[in-house]
Amino acid sequence: MSVLFTFPGQGAQRACMLHALPDDLAVAATLAEAAQVLGSDPLLLDTSAALASTRAVQLCLLIAGVATARSLAGQGAVPDMVAGFSIGEYPAAVVAGALDFADAVQLVARRGQLMQDAYPGGYGMAAIIGLELAQLEPLVARVHSHEKPVYVANLNARRQIAIAGSEAGLQAVMALALAQGATKAERLAVSVPSHSPLFDAAAQEMQRAFDSVTVYRPKVVYLSSSAARALFDPQRIRDSLASNMARRVHWADTVRLAWERGARLAVEMPPGSVLTRLTAPEFTDGVAVSCDGSRLESLLALVAQASA
Repeated sequence: MSVLFTFPGQGAQRACMLHALPDDLAVAATLAEAAQVLGSDPLLLDTSAALASTRAVQLCLLIAGVATARSLAGQGAVPDMVAGFSIGEYPAAVVAGALDFADAVQLVARRGQLMQDAYPGGYGMAAIIGLELAQLEPLVARVHSHEKPVYVANLNARRQIAIAGSEAGLQAVMALALAQGATKAERLAVSVPSHSPLFDAAAQEMQRAFDSVTVYRPKVVYLSSSAARALFDPQRIRDSLASNMARRVHWADTVRLAWERGARLAVEMPPGSVLTRLTAPEFTDGVAVSCDGSRLESLLALVAQASA
């Protein structure tokens, strides 16, 4: 059996998420390294006010994921494969050994700023629950226009799909979806239209940002949720990371791939347990847990058992 570490995306953030990390040397070293790259204390990024910034949110998710994985590794709990959701692909790449943490901090700061500057207001994402893709796509097509751009963005589960676009477009699709039998339609805590063609230009900027960065062959299996494939070639990982803000997230397919490759324990890095809830149905004869929802001793025992 194999162990999968998962890393959440934007929307999972919460105030004081970095302050809640384990009090150990691995976490302290990660925070110190981030501070050196940023030129400021990363613990200033996780206040409620600071988290209104897309840049701050994405940096916090990167730091929390890497710090927690390093803390677990220091106690003997290491993954066989990793997968991240959206911005979570960056800490996943670091933990896989494909990307240096210092480089990831610079890249994520750039990524977050690009996304924030491109759409400072009037855009975002929403979750539609209870409709399948074949039912939702025609509704999106009915609403989408130059004035009200809206797109299918994240395929989280068969009947849980996120859309991205303008506020007017989101509201119109949400209303249509509920009228067509969706059990729930709600705005997400994301202020930008992630994973849609609206970010094509920003993705090209990220490609240029990667020009000065070295990407390595991963030391553990790196699963790209943009491609729903295991990527080993550094160039393909580079391209996937740079462009993922403009591509759909195929989370359900990625988790199924992890299961098919032998993963039977999925451990979600903080904050939250969103990915655990999405992953559990695919791990029919396995276990999906979150660091936030588990005692450390129990978590270490599960990883040891799965790795035996």
